[in-house]
Amino acid sequence: MKNQEEKTMFRELILKGIPETLPDKKPYPVGVNSAPIRKNILSKEEKQLAIRNALRYFPTEWHQILAEEFAEELKKYGRIYMHRFKPEYKLFARPLEEYPAQSIQAASIMLMIHNNLDPAVAQHPEELITYGGNGAVFQNWAQYLITMQYLATMTDDQTLHLYSGHPMGLFPSSKNAPRVIVTNGMMIPNYSKPDDWEKFNALGVTQYGQMTAGSFMYIGPQGIVHGTTITVINALRKILPKHETPAGKIFLTSGLGGMSGAQPKAGNIAGCITVCAEVNPKAATKRHEQGWVDVLIDNMEELVRRVVQAQAKNEVVSIAYIGNVVEVWEQFDKRNIFIHIGSDQSSLHNPWSGGYYPVGLGFEEANDMLSKNPDEFKVFVKKSLVRQANAINKHAKKGTYFFDYGNAFLLEASRAGADIMAENNIDFKYASYVEDILGPMCFDFGFGPFRWVCTSGKPEDLDKTDKIALSVMQKMLKNAPEEIKQQLEDNITWIIDANKNKLVVGSQARILYADAEGRAKIAEEFNMAIAKGEIGMMVLGRDHHDVSGTDSPFRETSNIHDGSKFTADMAIHNVIGDSFRGATWVSIHNGGGVGWGEVINGGFGMFLDGSKEASKKLKSMLFFDVNNGIARRSWARNENALFAIKREMERSNKLKVTLPNLVNDQIIESLDFE
Repeated sequence: MKNQEEKTMFRELILKGIPETLPDKKPYPVGVNSAPIRKNILSKEEKQLAIRNALRYFPTEWHQILAEEFAEELKKYGRIYMHRFKPEYKLFARPLEEYPAQSIQAASIMLMIHNNLDPAVAQHPEELITYGGNGAVFQNWAQYLITMQYLATMTDDQTLHLYSGHPMGLFPSSKNAPRVIVTNGMMIPNYSKPDDWEKFNALGVTQYGQMTAGSFMYIGPQGIVHGTTITVINALRKILPKHETPAGKIFLTSGLGGMSGAQPKAGNIAGCITVCAEVNPKAATKRHEQGWVDVLIDNMEELVRRVVQAQAKNEVVSIAYIGNVVEVWEQFDKRNIFIHIGSDQSSLHNPWSGGYYPVGLGFEEANDMLSKNPDEFKVFVKKSLVRQANAINKHAKKGTYFFDYGNAFLLEASRAGADIMAENNIDFKYASYVEDILGPMCFDFGFGPFRWVCTSGKPEDLDKTDKIALSVMQKMLKNAPEEIKQQLEDNITWIIDANKNKLVVGSQARILYADAEGRAKIAEEFNMAIAKGEIGMMVLGRDHHDVSGTDSPFRETSNIHDGSKFTADMAIHNVIGDSFRGATWVSIHNGGGVGWGEVINGGFGMFLDGSKEASKKLKSMLFFDVNNGIARRSWARNENALFAIKREMERSNKLKVTLPNLVNDQIIESLDFE
């Protein structure tokens, strides 16, 4: 009975939106992983404007009370989160039928929003931040309440438009239109520097959606576990003799927060020794308690002893070190501990606001300096990056394979003056993992992070979908060309072991890398299983970190060498093209894993209900979503993309793609420009 009463109250509160009476003020909970205190960047007049902006959501009779409260929040946290309005009910992905809704598609979006805000999933749930230190679902709790109310009352001939978390409103559309259009941080280009984000986010007029945070498609660290697993496996393949196993080989990295917390689990699946440094004890302890890392160590001597032991025994083990990774790089150099592969996954897209903690400062000391003396903090960060790069360079000379893991480490290290540039002073010494691994080996062939969520919340539904996906990939492998057999085999292994590896955090979700053919075939089998009543309804999606979702010159499109990697046409075409081919919602963001002003990325969500209409939409939309990117990559003369798009045109007679005519290098080299 109590459970039913809670469900009824939940539905009533969702439908209410902003409460009719002013709720009591809530104290911030103690001991939670709160977001960093943001920079005090607004003038007095701008702070007044921020309060005016925040009060727009509430009745005028509340303004006197809330104005003082929001001014205090702005002073204390650097942002107005409206904590008083955080709902009393628990936030997690409930089964689809528990959401009040006139549109089942809208209910699926509510489920996905709740998964992004689930404390078991979100990095800073009190501040509505899912991962990356600033990847927000909404700017404040008023936006959340109004959005959920709109989703609960909208019909299938309306579309909700969200401007950086702000619900602009429900507009008449059509059954075939997306139910929600999401934009985040879409700034005028000259106002897209890091301090612009600080300023305009503090004003309450824009937000950083990261990638799958602000597009409601985050599935916990499983998403990046898979990408990291594929990356680490292939990085080790690049450096190890063909018949040598990864056991006992060291992968050194840093970061155990939202996305980066996946690294130890990925290392275990790849079969190596993972050493992951994390300065925040709460984040490291959380990952250890969740079983995502095997060993927790806070002492350098103990770390060295344990790593030497693991190497001697050829162990497969993941070790979290509570401390700064710079000291690990330096100490391993002094102790002659050989690092086979190295990277970094601190949130360096956000270097001045807690994305990177400099060596020489404790965690609390750094947070204090960040809020009280940001200019001095910036100096510490730059010195730390130089020191880290110097240590990495020493290991590289010994044979360590270091790659940038798309977090803007090389970019920010270069800006700090580190010895990180190649001889031509244009390129970096080290390749991006996309440039060296995922771009040519996966994205150019159309393989990227396809994911799905079982809206029933039942583990048995997820098990059934695993079996369906496995069956599809095994059939594809039998007739696959040699060029893509390795990708299929890696993902077959992944899905076989997925349940054993305990990857689910939050919603019952799964990810694997598949191409357009694989995604459509898997999705069609899901839709047929739903129609037969074998599984519940589902949501399809992907990471923005994909074949064609994102234009990012230092990550996703770093292996595009025709000069167009700094353009963003592909991402824009992707989200527009998906929107009229059947996506349930679409999103386009400025920012992401490499930083504000450095990337434009787009995503989608698609609801499957077992209908013929859903079957038609998935075939059309998934086909374009992948092949748009392959076409662009082939035009850039990427060899594997040329292979993939020609193969696709043979399969699909309505696809006609402009192909490049390749010029002989000798003709170009013979030209005289003097």
